[in-house]
Amino acid sequence: MTTSAGTALSQIARLEAGRPYPLGAIWHGNGVNFALFSAHATAVELCLFDDHASREVARIALPASTDQVWHGYLPHAGPGLIYGYRVHGPYEPSQGHRYNAHKLLIDPYARSFAGAFRWTDEHFGYLAGNTGGSLEIDNRDNAWATLKCRVVDPAYSWHGDRAPRTAWADTIIYEAHVKGCTMLNREVPEHLRGTYAGLGHPAFIAHLLRLGITALELLPIHEFIDERRLIQAGLVNYWGYNSLGFFAPATRYASSGDPIGEFRDMVRSLHAAGIEIILDVVYNHTAEMDAAGPTLAFRGIDNASYYRLDDGGRYTDWTGCGNTLNVAHPRVMQLVMDSLRWWVSDMHVDGFRIDLATAIAREAGGFDPGCAFLDTLRQDPTLAGVKLIAEPWDVTACETGRFPPGIAEWNDHFRDAARGFWLTGSTRCGEFASRLSGSSDLFRHSGRMPQASINFVTAHDGYTLTDVVAYERKHNAANGQDNADGNNDNRSNNCGIEGASTDPDIQALRARLQRALLATLMLAQGVPMMVAGDELGRTQGGNNNTYCQDNAISWAAWDNPENSIVALAAQLIRLRREHPALRRIRWFDGSLSAMGELDIAWLWRSGEEMTRAHWEDEANRCFAFRLGRNDANEKALLVVINASAHDVEFTLPSAPYRAWEVQLDTTLPEPSVARINVANSPLSVPAHGLLVLTSDSGNS
Repeated sequence: MTTSAGTALSQIARLEAGRPYPLGAIWHGNGVNFALFSAHATAVELCLFDDHASREVARIALPASTDQVWHGYLPHAGPGLIYGYRVHGPYEPSQGHRYNAHKLLIDPYARSFAGAFRWTDEHFGYLAGNTGGSLEIDNRDNAWATLKCRVVDPAYSWHGDRAPRTAWADTIIYEAHVKGCTMLNREVPEHLRGTYAGLGHPAFIAHLLRLGITALELLPIHEFIDERRLIQAGLVNYWGYNSLGFFAPATRYASSGDPIGEFRDMVRSLHAAGIEIILDVVYNHTAEMDAAGPTLAFRGIDNASYYRLDDGGRYTDWTGCGNTLNVAHPRVMQLVMDSLRWWVSDMHVDGFRIDLATAIAREAGGFDPGCAFLDTLRQDPTLAGVKLIAEPWDVTACETGRFPPGIAEWNDHFRDAARGFWLTGSTRCGEFASRLSGSSDLFRHSGRMPQASINFVTAHDGYTLTDVVAYERKHNAANGQDNADGNNDNRSNNCGIEGASTDPDIQALRARLQRALLATLMLAQGVPMMVAGDELGRTQGGNNNTYCQDNAISWAAWDNPENSIVALAAQLIRLRREHPALRRIRWFDGSLSAMGELDIAWLWRSGEEMTRAHWEDEANRCFAFRLGRNDANEKALLVVINASAHDVEFTLPSAPYRAWEVQLDTTLPEPSVARINVANSPLSVPAHGLLVLTSDSGNS
């Protein structure tokens, strides 16, 4: 029998020694080199499978071990060869070792997978029914039910592909799920919906261009599996934060049998449109979960090296997922860095959002901005120029603002302040103004600039923009956890009625607040991130933790014109693009322009600068800020904010301005422009509203 790679398996007698580097299964044109790190293994066997990944046809010991890397070379093998490993060693959980050669293990460096994963007790290294700490080893073979690895041909012609390399200051991020973005989009061919090809389709790209999006940030696309409890409940891990293969694009999102090729084609199409691709990557934990979890890869290859363990061999869980990957170990750090480099060099992605980055950046004394991983990340030449974003927390600590230069951060303070100011009244003007001006209290250190702050009002985790003004309590019963999951602190406002409402006044108020929140996001210093579907009026029915909902609850609703704010989003992004003052790469420092005006001026409703008393007035919900150089090259820009429940009279700044022009009024359902002479002041600013005005000074 032969594999699709042409290897005569029946004639294989032994492997040649091969080389210990690079790690993984690498095709060299006339054979495949296999290299697997394991510091404590006593033997490693390479297992080869038939073309259907259903039958093990050969089992051969890797003949050499160099510096804790087991390796061998298989002549005449090539792309398409299906394989896995069995690793021998001690089964001593209290010492951190959980070797079990009865379990077929995937290669941590696998680029592609074959077969299907099925949940069965055979995946567990211990006898089912105990806690996973027992020495009662399970000797059943799980090969029939687990994924196998496939050798790939890395060749792909990137001729003509050019990375957009959009400056941070000009970046607009659109956080999206591969499947959820296009599943209900009728302009995308049905067989491409929910796939990489769907994201690369002209209809979806046209939507991104209409909005003005510059970067598509995808929820995890590394190969992952669904937890057993979810499968038993008829659910799946929709978000994908359960990684198993850090080099392989998830097969479930491919419309073809070639996930790598389809992903690359998607990247090429996005790049041609000037859109960058950023991946949400999960290197903080793996799908093997806690001590009671399955043995699928890392646990069986070298548990003591790959995971953070205490002195008793128990898992340290800073992630809330049962384990924490030990990136402080040099070989584990190598795995993560090799993965990042692969996605940049071979898959042409433009950046990464690092999930639970605080858990990865821990040394012996806790979180360390100067830890080996972050230092390595920042100096790597392959990653130079790509966008790096940290989620600056884990389940035990929030470190927003503490990451080093070169790494931007999700700014949860911005989210909380924006919602608190517009929706609950819990945020004062001073805190809100700090977030609007770039959060210098958090990020102005070590040479960092305002673009270190990734601003967001909503994210995949939590309410949608529609739901944050319709629900005050989470409604997560569909998740099967008795509504115990999800965040209880949402800083939301249901506007008088929990959930959907036909009351026109409530509907109008909700729409007005949504527009104000979106405007706040796009007019603030820093980098704005919006969530796919928010502009389409997507609702999750009050579910604020849809990680397991692969259905219309999570998918973007494209046939919802009455709730669409696409035009507003596009107008706001256009305003941001046209006014450099909204995209500063320096902090405000109170300096004067040539015309004697401050780089930013905070104004009271009288049109005069805010005083300390105004800032400290807890009842104050109305103020404004003025930006711009006020010369022939740049119009002055005025943003007037009124989060109170009543209209407010605001006096527009006068000399040298002869007139102001309203570019945006969030209290109106449709964008409009109106010219106002200063002599006609004061201006009535409607309740729950935000106005953007411009003036070209004496040239008016």
